[in-house]
Amino acid sequence: MKGDALQALDIRLHDQHVGYLAGYQSGRTVMLFSESYRSDPARYTFTLTTRPGFPKASQIMAKPWIRRQRLHPYFSNLLPEGALRDWLAQSLKVHPDNEFPLLAQLGQDLPGAITAIPLDIEDIPKQLLEHRTSIVPIKRTLQPTRGFSLAGIQMKFSMREKEGRFHFGHSDELGDWIIKTPSTRHRGVPVNEYTAMRLAMVVGIETPETRLVTLDDLEGLPEINLPAEPWVYAIKRFDRGMHERHHTEDMAQVFFRYPHEKYQGPNYEQIGRLLRDYTEDGLASVQQFARRLLVNILLANGDAHLKNWSLLYPDRRIPVLAPAYDIVMTQAYIPEENEFALNLNGQKRWYQIRHEDFQAWAKAVGVPWPAIRIALDDTMQRAREQWKSLLRESPMLPEHKQRLKEHWRNLQPEWRIE
Repeated sequence: MKGDALQALDIRLHDQHVGYLAGYQSGRTVMLFSESYRSDPARYTFTLTTRPGFPKASQIMAKPWIRRQRLHPYFSNLLPEGALRDWLAQSLKVHPDNEFPLLAQLGQDLPGAITAIPLDIEDIPKQLLEHRTSIVPIKRTLQPTRGFSLAGIQMKFSMREKEGRFHFGHSDELGDWIIKTPSTRHRGVPVNEYTAMRLAMVVGIETPETRLVTLDDLEGLPEINLPAEPWVYAIKRFDRGMHERHHTEDMAQVFFRYPHEKYQGPNYEQIGRLLRDYTEDGLASVQQFARRLLVNILLANGDAHLKNWSLLYPDRRIPVLAPAYDIVMTQAYIPEENEFALNLNGQKRWYQIRHEDFQAWAKAVGVPWPAIRIALDDTMQRAREQWKSLLRESPMLPEHKQRLKEHWRNLQPEWRIE
């Protein structure tokens, strides 16, 4: 009988061994947590659900994470979606849904501080061989070019900034900026996102540094078809420092949801309670979360799904709410867009959301309404004082500016800018 071919990855968090991930030619994948990691009360936090003190953390790590074809949702969410995934799969000559070889190729430069290092045949641990009756370990095979992974559908690149220029493809350095090129489907996406993020920042939303740059500022970009637009959007990576990694995970990873499930399941109340209970300053995190929920209404952003909210682990153990990212006026491209990505107080429609909905949300989250009311009022005051002039001077396309102003007029009175 022919054996099931096996490759294996050493999963590490910073410099700490977490476990092994095995990929079989049949499509089966198995993640085994190491006993040393599981039994260490001071272990780095791999995912919130495995953190000491989290309900059922020990049980979650005790059993192998077994899946077929696709990886476990935690790992699947480390991989790109859409055009970037197709581009990578084509270069590796594998099917886009065959996720193990994608992770193996990208394992040195994944989001956050996780690395997945391919093992040589002689280093594959015995316990991985026990999960099938007939095993044939095979030699690791990686393409010579070093890959990177950035979750999301839009085409984007991890690049290194040096003296105002951005370099792609340097195998000895981690990218510290995300570069988003113009869309072949929609006009003005870079200036839309840049404007939305700048407006969010001035009303108290924590954001990374953002810039608009030109294609001439980029070096080593692959041969891709791009529209004739002048600007490229750049955002500094909050999971990278001075030649070091900072661990992070998005909410789809926390809730073990696949990328295609990012609009399903958990609601904004559940995310709020998680922030209240497990982040370093629970109330401050929930206040910031409330600000961002309101800003998504004000900026007509219907894409604040599970993958667009993340936790960051500055001390490698206790999370904080990561800075905001991917705030875009989606109504500019979907005229009928009028809903949140997830439920707030049992509903999604922006034009029906009122103070009372946020008050009910605060009660469900378990935080005092006055603390949330203060954050919302401060956000609105800053928006009314600054947004009209900033929007007028912004590089956003004129038709998108006009649509945003119309959107403001259709909101409930407590949220109107004009």
